Amino acid sequence: MDVFARLESEVRGYCRGWPTVFTTARGSRLTDENGRTFLDFFAGAGTLNYGHNDPALKQRLLDYLAADNIVHSLDMHTAAKRRFLERFDELVLKPRGLDYKVQFPGPAGNHSVEAALKLARKYTGRETVVSFTNAFHGMTLGALAVTGNSMKRTGAGVPLGHGVAMPYDNYLDGRTPDFLLFETMLDDSGSGLDKPAAVIVETVQGEGGINVASPEWLRGLADLCRRHGILLIVDDVQMGCGRTGPFFSFEEAGITPDIVCLSKSLSGYGLPFAVTLMRRDLDVWEPGEHNGTFRGFNPAFVTAVGALEDHWTGEGLEKQTLKKGQQIKQALDEIALEHAGAVADVRGRGLVWGMETRDPETAARICAEAFRRGLLMETSGPNDEVVKMLPPLTTTSEELTEGLELLGESVAAVRTAVPA
Repeated sequence: MDVFARLESEVRGYCRGWPTVFTTARGSRLTDENGRTFLDFFAGAGTLNYGHNDPALKQRLLDYLAADNIVHSLDMHTAAKRRFLERFDELVLKPRGLDYKVQFPGPAGNHSVEAALKLARKYTGRETVVSFTNAFHGMTLGALAVTGNSMKRTGAGVPLGHGVAMPYDNYLDGRTPDFLLFETMLDDSGSGLDKPAAVIVETVQGEGGINVASPEWLRGLADLCRRHGILLIVDDVQMGCGRTGPFFSFEEAGITPDIVCLSKSLSGYGLPFAVTLMRRDLDVWEPGEHNGTFRGFNPAFVTAVGALEDHWTGEGLEKQTLKKGQQIKQALDEIALEHAGAVADVRGRGLVWGMETRDPETAARICAEAFRRGLLMETSGPNDEVVKMLPPLTTTSEELTEGLELLGESVAAVRTAVPA
C-alpha cells in the first residue's frame, strides 16, 4: 500500500474508504489480494450496470482483439462503429421513436456534457445555461459551471460563469410552486436572467443525494423549455442504460429531450465510451469543430453492441430492475423504521437508492461498517449525508438480500456505537 501513498496524488478518493487492494471481479463481487470477497453496491459509480467481467461481453472483446481489429481510430469509419450505430438505432432509438444524431465527443461523461453545452450555445447564439440545485455534471470547467456542489466548484480555481441554478423538484419540500421562480424570471426583463441557451437536468440526481424528480415536474420543465424556445438537455450519464428501469431515465415522464448525454454503462463492460445525442436539426457542427483523440474507442463499440443485444432485445431487464427496486425499497423502509433516530429519508427509482441520515458522520460510519462486513457502498449529497446504493442491474435477488442484511447490520452497529 506504500506505493499509493508515496506516488499517487492526494486527490484519490474512493480508495480511502475501501483500504484494500482489489485484484479480480465477476458479476456483483470483487476480490482483494488477500482473497477476501466484497459484494458491490457501487458498480463503478454506475459504470457496471451489467456487472464485472460479463463472460459473453468478455468473449466478444477477446475475439475482437485477437483478430487484430482496429482499436484506435479517431473518428474514422470502422466496421465496429458501423455495427454499433446500426444496433443502437435498431434496439434503442427506433423502438422509442427517437430521431437523434449521434456524436462521439470523447471517452467520458464530462465530454458528453461539454459537447452538449457547446452545441446548445452554438445553435441558439445564447450563453446562459440553467441547471439545478445539487446538480452534478462533471469536473471540467463547463460541466462545473452547471454543478451545484461548492467544494467541487471551488476546485476549478477560476470563476465559473454563464450558468444559473434554479430549485430542483421538491428542493424546498414542496413550498415553492413548480417553475414559478424560473418562469417569473424569464418573463421579467429586470430579473437579471438572460434567456438561456439550454436547461440541463438529471432526472435523478446521483451525486446530489439521490433526489428523484417526479414525472409531472419533468413534463412541466419540458413544456416550459418548449414554450420559451430553450433547449432541454437530459444528463443521463449515470442514470441511463437501464439504471432506473427503462433504457433512458426520462422515458417514464414521456418527454423527448433535445439533447441527451450518455456514458458510464454504455460500453457495457466498464470501457470508456460516451455519446451526445441531439435532435437532427441541432447538428450544426462544422467538420472538426469539436473533436478529441479518444472519441472512437472500438473495443467499447464491440462490448456496447453485446450489451444491447444481450440485455435490450426485450423488456426483461427493465421489469427485473423495477422488481428489484421494490425489494430494496421495502428493506430500506424497514431499516428506516427501526432506526428512525439515524435515518431521515429513503428515496430512489429502479436500482438507484439513497438512505439519508440525520448527519453526514453517520452516513460515513455506515459505509465504513459495511466495508468491514464485505459490502461496498459510497456516500453522496451536498454534505455526504446519503448512503448511496448502485448495485449492478444483474445482481440477483439473493445477493440483494445479502447486501441489505449487511447494510442493516451496519446501521445497527453505528447506532450501538453512537447512541441517539
